Amino acid sequence: MPAARFARAIATAFAALSLAAPMSLPAFAQGAIAADSRRIEVVVEGRASAAPDMATITLGVTAEAESAEAAVAEMSQSAQAVIDRLSEQGIAARDLQTSALSLSPRWRGEYGSRDEPREIVGYVAETTVTARVRALDSLGAVLDAAVGSGANVFRGLSFGLSEPQPVQDAARRAAVAEAQRRAGLFADAAGVSLGPLVRLEDTGGGQPRPMMRAEMAMSDAGAVPVAEGELDVTARVRMVWKIAPE
Repeated sequence: MPAARFARAIATAFAALSLAAPMSLPAFAQGAIAADSRRIEVVVEGRASAAPDMATITLGVTAEAESAEAAVAEMSQSAQAVIDRLSEQGIAARDLQTSALSLSPRWRGEYGSRDEPREIVGYVAETTVTARVRALDSLGAVLDAAVGSGANVFRGLSFGLSEPQPVQDAARRAAVAEAQRRAGLFADAAGVSLGPLVRLEDTGGGQPRPMMRAEMAMSDAGAVPVAEGELDVTARVRMVWKIAPE
């Protein structure tokens, strides 16, 4: 191949590659014009907000004793007292659950020490009680009741929606509307016309749950103020349009 024809072929190949490269956009709204298939592709995230109507609290109940049997028995009694007290606060049986039972030794001394060798001096038993609170106006009173009945570790508080579908659908609508707007913008900026929609994919999203995750002793909690705020629900779509013939 003559040198001039070879140089022209290399230049043509690099030009095609540069036309096919995607446009640089923020991660939440990516777009590209594909020169080879004459299409515009957009990936967009939509968002909708709603006030929560339920909460989930996770509490720990721990007990220490010289024997494993005594530690488990004391822990079980305290956990049952917490469950009974939460039931009195209107929490239904289907919204109460115990989990994560653990038993571990309590040690004294140091490894390799002749003066104070390691030995087991007791046991610590722990379980977790999870309660779903459907009446948020009673959440503070429920927390107070749990503290007073024997819960001594706070493991988490999360808010949620009992019926998330309408908010998820609103987020999907927002994502599609934003994708259409951006596709029109890209087409106008590129000097082409937007053709028919050839693909629409729901590529995910979800419902973030802001959580209070700090573990804390609850013996001095007192009255517990609670602010629910709002929950953001997201949806992500991928949409592809053909570029209209010139």
